[in-house]
Amino acid sequence: MSSSRIDSLLAEMTLAEKIGQLCQVQPHGRDQEDLVRAGGAGSLINVVGDDAYHYQWLAVEHSRLRIPLLLGRDVIHGFSTVFPIPLGQAASFDPPSVREAAATAARQAAGAGVNWTFSPMLDVVRDPRWGRVAESFGEDPLLASRLGVAMVEGYQGEGVAACAKHFVGYGAAQGGRDYSETAIPPRQLHEVYLPPFEAAVAAGALTVMTGFNDLDGLPMSGHAPLVQGLLKDRWGFDGLVVSDWNSITEMAVHGTAADASECARQSIVAGLDMEMASSSWRHHLEALLERGAVSPQRLDDAVRRVLRVKERLGLFETPYGRSRPAETPATAAFQARQLARRSCVLLENHALLPLGENVGRVAVVGPLADAGHDQLGCWVFDADHGATHSVLAGIRERLGDRRVSFERGLDRCRSDDEHGFQAALDAARSADVVVLCIGEDAGLSGEAHCRAFIELPGAQQRLLDQLAATGVPVVAVVFTGRPLALGAVADKARALLLAWHPGSLGGPAIADLLFGESPSGRLPMTLPRSVGQIPLYYNHKNTGRPPDPDSPRVPSGTPLDPSGFFAAYLDEDHRPQYPFGYGLGYTRFEYADLELTPNVLAPGGTLAASFTLRNVGARAGTEVVQLYVQDLVASVTRPVRELKDFRRVSLEAGESRRIEFELRGEQLAFRGLEGERIVEPGRFRLWLAAHSQTGLSAEFEYAERIADPVGQRDEAPTEEVPAELP
Repeated sequence: MSSSRIDSLLAEMTLAEKIGQLCQVQPHGRDQEDLVRAGGAGSLINVVGDDAYHYQWLAVEHSRLRIPLLLGRDVIHGFSTVFPIPLGQAASFDPPSVREAAATAARQAAGAGVNWTFSPMLDVVRDPRWGRVAESFGEDPLLASRLGVAMVEGYQGEGVAACAKHFVGYGAAQGGRDYSETAIPPRQLHEVYLPPFEAAVAAGALTVMTGFNDLDGLPMSGHAPLVQGLLKDRWGFDGLVVSDWNSITEMAVHGTAADASECARQSIVAGLDMEMASSSWRHHLEALLERGAVSPQRLDDAVRRVLRVKERLGLFETPYGRSRPAETPATAAFQARQLARRSCVLLENHALLPLGENVGRVAVVGPLADAGHDQLGCWVFDADHGATHSVLAGIRERLGDRRVSFERGLDRCRSDDEHGFQAALDAARSADVVVLCIGEDAGLSGEAHCRAFIELPGAQQRLLDQLAATGVPVVAVVFTGRPLALGAVADKARALLLAWHPGSLGGPAIADLLFGESPSGRLPMTLPRSVGQIPLYYNHKNTGRPPDPDSPRVPSGTPLDPSGFFAAYLDEDHRPQYPFGYGLGYTRFEYADLELTPNVLAPGGTLAASFTLRNVGARAGTEVVQLYVQDLVASVTRPVRELKDFRRVSLEAGESRRIEFELRGEQLAFRGLEGERIVEPGRFRLWLAAHSQTGLSAEFEYAERIADPVGQRDEAPTEEVPAELP
């Protein structure tokens, strides 16, 4: 279908049919069937299988213009096969595996008639109290950008439209309370929150969803400067922008619109192209057009964008989905197991793991040891629960029933009822090791599931305390949809494995790690010591009085003079429990011989940063090497470190390899005093590191003047990259 064909189709459409293309509805029966036949719906949400094919059949066989439907579904981290939650996938630092998982999810969803997923969620998140942190890629914009692009490519390579959400700033909800207001300074907006969306648009994401939040007083579903001005005009996004569920009519609740008619006007003028769930456009756009409050050109632009997405998906030729090889369940299970292994983060290990196949008796304990549904996490409407394998099942598969005992100890994660403690303690005393599966059930994370406290809920900590008191070593496996404050867990467990909500094959994957395969996951978010430290993130500013990085807190009795005042708490360590990028394995890696070539980076040039990575342990393992940079002196304050690149490197025991990264000038860009993106000349520090608080370091210079071949110095201006805002 060509652009001229779209023009011809537009010319044939009645006003009602045009408005219908911009409406996404949830089917409820005969009324919606009639609506589809009349061309009154461009998209349906939450229909799968026979229902999806039925409504598509009505649209392409029984409507006047035979325009196919976009059939949307929340395919967030898998379909029938569930992969780790996105936050867990981010811990893999593995874009190819994330792309592969998205492709598998898309094939399974497409097989059920779905052609549009509301994923990836690209909100950068710095507050673990927010329930939707589970759907995010964490606190770093570069990591979110790369994994977001991987998901877009995975979905759309299999004929399912991706949706970059939530544009923009939704993850900065005040206090971690879902739907709350957001106040983000312009520089932070452009340097932290917008880059993942810009990357997704550049990668060809077909759709974008606006957030529920208001940004500095303007709800995002009516934010013309960012939706029309930045996303469409500046970035050149030519796909469709859809609202979130009822977010258009909720502008009246925000207080920026008096009624549904004004909500409709503000949102379509702002650049939205489709209304999800609510019906203000269906009921009011015609009158708004008649009185000139909405232009016919804006209406036609929105319709054109919807038709363009359908054309790019090939729906006019293959409305029921293009033929593709059938998804092999064994292949999907292998992928899910592998990604779950790569997502788990080993936080503590005091000479306990790996257990090895010759371990004696294992007591598997805890409310999440055999809880398949909770293992999957949030947003798993279409999961094949029969294909979900728990930790208990994974360990029994390895060791057999005779060497494994099982007691829950607690019926539910949130329970305070200790009646099952004694049986769990008896099982522990008769075992050589305890594998304790604790954390958050699936219902404690996801949309509108925010927590004021991020310690273990219920009596789980008391269960751990009593198990540890038996003297039998305890491996704590923590399932969660968010970073938790795990200091008390680390104090009592001999080993601590953060498993997130690992998906369908999480149980066998965890068993793989407990019994021999070296963990390689790294933290995509900082883990705080207590809720009082939030927000806590690695790429913060230095301040004029930074605390001593080697001192836990300001000592009591500090003299009352300015030299004794620091950006720190009196009653809490200022350092995180575990920093961004952190994770252990069963071997040790040594970083040595850092070299920068050259150590002066020219505009338009590249700098090579290389070092030798050695596996100095006795086992094979995978290191996630991370490249950080700090701009030491700039016209505005800069973060203490910023992630600029990363790479997974696997080495056999005793093996060494020379690793090289290339750094370009545009990777040093920031938003200057006048709002432009620039790279300023000056000194920078670079780290090649295992996490955000360590590493080999060296300084280099970004040069304003470059020496010519005969020794003269030619001036090069400060390098600029394209501006982001009008």
